[in-house]
Amino acid sequence: MKIPAFGGSRQKKPKSSGRKSKFQIQPLSRWHPGIRQLLGSIVTVGSVLLCLLLLPTRLPGMELLGIGPNWLLIWVVAWSVKRTAFSGALAGIVLGLLQDSMTSPNPTHALSLGIVGILTALLQKQRFIEEDFISIAVIVFGMAVLAETIFGLQLTLIDDAYGGHSLRKVTDIWTYYQRVALASAILSSLWAPVVYYPLNLWWQRMKLLEQ
Repeated sequence: MKIPAFGGSRQKKPKSSGRKSKFQIQPLSRWHPGIRQLLGSIVTVGSVLLCLLLLPTRLPGMELLGIGPNWLLIWVVAWSVKRTAFSGALAGIVLGLLQDSMTSPNPTHALSLGIVGILTALLQKQRFIEEDFISIAVIVFGMAVLAETIFGLQLTLIDDAYGGHSLRKVTDIWTYYQRVALASAILSSLWAPVVYYPLNLWWQRMKLLEQ
């Protein structure tokens, strides 16, 4: 008789489902708070390192007049838009120092990114903007122009301090940085959602879990 064989096959099915359940990953809400904080820190630091690696990268669609997106500035805006001015300034200074370590500390990027972090936090605090991709792109565009202007101003002051000040040289600096500011602002605003959207979702989820 083949009837016992059918019964035996039916009894094996619950065992296979039980084995599968052992390998299921538990949701983040059930994780230990310390492990969640560690994971959140790893994601945040990892995103910063990724932006640092992307700075010298020139892939198709990521270059305009030899200029690429300012990935660190996009990160600072994404971080500061829902945080305090102090937190935004601290993030901007730290990321600016990291960028200085890859390029040159004089002039510094910490000043421009620190100001970007402060202004972005103040904009959100005063409710001047709505949180969507268009608003973030507009903020990034304006902050990129401001950051490059501050950097160009530093170059002018440094040149003046070393006795190399001349009208022609200052004109050349500002002509060059007008192009840099425009190219960087356009590309950074276009690529801003790529950085902002996943990080914002992650930080929101971690904040809800902490509450």
